[in-house]
Amino acid sequence: MADLFENPMGLMGFEFVEFASPTPGVLEAVFAQLGFTKVANHRSKAVALYRQGGINFIINNEPKSYAAYFAAEHGPSACGMAFRVKDAHKAYARALELGAQAVEIPTGPMELRLPAIKGIGGAPLYLIDRFEEGKSIYDIDFEFIEGVDRHPAGHGLSIIDHLTHNVYRGRMTFWANFYEKLFNFREIRYFDIKGEYTGLTSKAMTAPDGMIRIPLNEEGKAGGGQIEEFLMQFNGEGIQHIALLSDDLMKTVDSLRAAGVPLMAAPPETYYEMLEGRIPGHGENADELKSRGLLLDGSVTDGKPRLLLQIFSTTQLGPVFFEFIQRKGDDGFGEGNFKALFESIERDQVRRGAIAGAAAEA
Repeated sequence: MADLFENPMGLMGFEFVEFASPTPGVLEAVFAQLGFTKVANHRSKAVALYRQGGINFIINNEPKSYAAYFAAEHGPSACGMAFRVKDAHKAYARALELGAQAVEIPTGPMELRLPAIKGIGGAPLYLIDRFEEGKSIYDIDFEFIEGVDRHPAGHGLSIIDHLTHNVYRGRMTFWANFYEKLFNFREIRYFDIKGEYTGLTSKAMTAPDGMIRIPLNEEGKAGGGQIEEFLMQFNGEGIQHIALLSDDLMKTVDSLRAAGVPLMAAPPETYYEMLEGRIPGHGENADELKSRGLLLDGSVTDGKPRLLLQIFSTTQLGPVFFEFIQRKGDDGFGEGNFKALFESIERDQVRRGAIAGAAAEA
């Protein structure tokens, strides 16, 4: 097995996430609220590029396309994602040699052929090496809208931090092996979360470039929980949430709220009363965190805080939601908040009748 720190595929972060919806107008409205701006249209297809900072979201409305069939099965969703690589041809050839399944995306005349392999839920995983300003896939296949900033600031979100996959019970190892074998990912976190009624297991995978993070979630042994509910609603495995990074999460959250983005209910007041005991010397303003419903995780070593701030939207596209995150030296996923978040979603399931609290206790 290769050294965990080797990067044989030349990974260099996320390039884009592709979305599709069986109902027109759904994605556009959500993206506008999230602070994204349409900056370009595809030269020959019903495909649009939305941006905020360095984040590329692609809406694919092309009829009878791979994206359209995916959306017909799963509803409005992330129907594909792309990794940046140093050499797409070499990375693609290596992936096929290691057993990846090719996905042929039809292209028109004078269009780039974007190499792709079959990823989570059958969604294409593209390998992109044209991403330099002026030479990118967008400069070739798209026409930028005149007078529109090509990298609008939006709500201050800058890059894709991670994408979480929900998988069927027993399949977490399969997908962990998929990313390990093809891309030399490694497991950096493992959670076994037990709520009051249900549970889940999560394996957080990170690429050797340190920029691509993919946590994998599967349902706990008890069943009937939030992962199972997602799989039923989504009609299969897929991307559960997309985490977007901000350098000033308080400012970003204020902007998101002003735009009407529905955010998950704040944790109980006791959460903030216990912060100093949980992370002594964290140095954050608990009242400011509390007023925005922000979660805080991390540690303090030798007086130096290494912190993570995060907050989640409610479900925006079927069962799919977004996370907004700020890293102040912490590279985790908010594991200190993980159980609290899990239990809050579980309480919501009980309230909605998705799981029966009384029956679960019996």
